[in-house]
Amino acid sequence: MDTSKDRIPVTLADWDGVAVVSIDDGKANALNHQLLEALSGALEEASNADAVVIAGRPGRFSAGFDLEIMNRGGIDARDLLAAGVDVFLKAYMHPRPVVVSCSGHAIAAGAIILMSSDIRIGAHGDFKLGMPELTIGMPLPFFATELMRDRLSTRHLGAALLGEMYGPAEAVEVGFLDDVVATNIVLESATERARALAPISRGALQRTRLTSRGAVANAIRAGLVEDLSHFDVAP
Repeated sequence: MDTSKDRIPVTLADWDGVAVVSIDDGKANALNHQLLEALSGALEEASNADAVVIAGRPGRFSAGFDLEIMNRGGIDARDLLAAGVDVFLKAYMHPRPVVVSCSGHAIAAGAIILMSSDIRIGAHGDFKLGMPELTIGMPLPFFATELMRDRLSTRHLGAALLGEMYGPAEAVEVGFLDDVVATNIVLESATERARALAPISRGALQRTRLTSRGAVANAIRAGLVEDLSHFDVAP
């Protein structure tokens, strides 16, 4: 019996001061409204932690936005994108260091979560990471391209924008990940990295967020309505 619809898709646990936000819908961790609302709430609650880890389920970090909703196009897709942007910017401008435990595939919006975080630890394996939107008839919104410009290698940006997909080792060179470790220690490694970042001053980090990321975040917020007004799915 499939019990995934009854599963709580996001949980929050305190690991000695590190807030571990786990995403697990029992399937592909597709981002729908329920999951995004839960993830948004967990990130807000984690503001009081020393550091934050965002973790996926084994083999799947996230398959991106729920395609059943996205393929409807129109207001349904735009509302979901807006909810996603809220989560991405909460991670991007979070008051505490954010480390990702990327336990598998990170596709489209799943890869955007990687780019919205500080440090990304990936798992070795036959996994794919990237932004394939153009290859499935969807344009890349402004918020996505801005985060890609900010976080990805300039040398690889052109190919990434066109939908190139990468294995974990390649993803380090491109800029989706910072390190790759054995699958069975990816969460442990991410948590250790987060704990090492815990002493960072709140005030100093918040100021650095503004100086290093504030312009990008403000541009995304200011242009969001117009950005989403141009979004639709190719027939």
